[in-house]
Amino acid sequence: MVEVSNLTKRYGKKTAIENISFTVKPGHIYGFLGPNGAGKSTTMNIMTGYLAPTSGTVTVNGYDIFKDAVKAKKEIGYLPEMPPVYMDMTVQEYLRFVAELKGIPKKQRSDEIIDVLERTQTADVCDKLIRNLSKGYRQRVGLAQALIGNPEVIILDEPTVGLDPKQIAEVRDLIRSLKENHAVILSSHILSEISEVCDQVFIISQGKLVLGDSLQHIEATGESLEEVFLSMTEDTYAKESDIDEDADMEDTEEEKVDDSDL
Repeated sequence: MVEVSNLTKRYGKKTAIENISFTVKPGHIYGFLGPNGAGKSTTMNIMTGYLAPTSGTVTVNGYDIFKDAVKAKKEIGYLPEMPPVYMDMTVQEYLRFVAELKGIPKKQRSDEIIDVLERTQTADVCDKLIRNLSKGYRQRVGLAQALIGNPEVIILDEPTVGLDPKQIAEVRDLIRSLKENHAVILSSHILSEISEVCDQVFIISQGKLVLGDSLQHIEATGESLEEVFLSMTEDTYAKESDIDEDADMEDTEEEKVDDSDL
């Protein structure tokens, strides 16, 4: 289980996220939504220990992500938007390297690798160089490295970006299967993907958590996820519109000055 409590991150005077709190439990897939710049990536980077918060805590199975970093990180598998693979390694070599990095005992590594190869359906390419794999297979290899060590929590950042329809369907099926043994957090800009794969939703807007609810409850209100998302984030898009209008006005003023100089 992951507990995020009063998480805040500031960069100088700018607040990226403010007092975000939520709980993630095994057996669920959580959709993580928000406009660009809302604070999703900042939150995930703090949850995975890549970024320190200004204040607040993240605990994974009772381990603080910074005070007990080694123990906490063993409970998290992370697939960033760009899979962290080494192109000149074979799939098997890369997974063995990841297993070593994660501290998997030497005697258990082979069994661990066989298990994740089977779960991600990559056993048939295990001896191929990663550079020679399709994007869909590279994504599967990225998922495989996240699963090594059987972590309690799997965090996936835009796992289907750039895939073709068949690959998207395959990766989504794989993600659905993960909730049997893990808590899964899925960040995506594709609302239909969240609706199809997730059962819980978190929406972040302007650095604040504005919604944490089940998709079942949202659907019971008679509104679609898209309608709820747009309603919860309308202030963000309004600000973007204001910025665009201001920019247009500045361009107009510059044009007037240029005209007067002619």
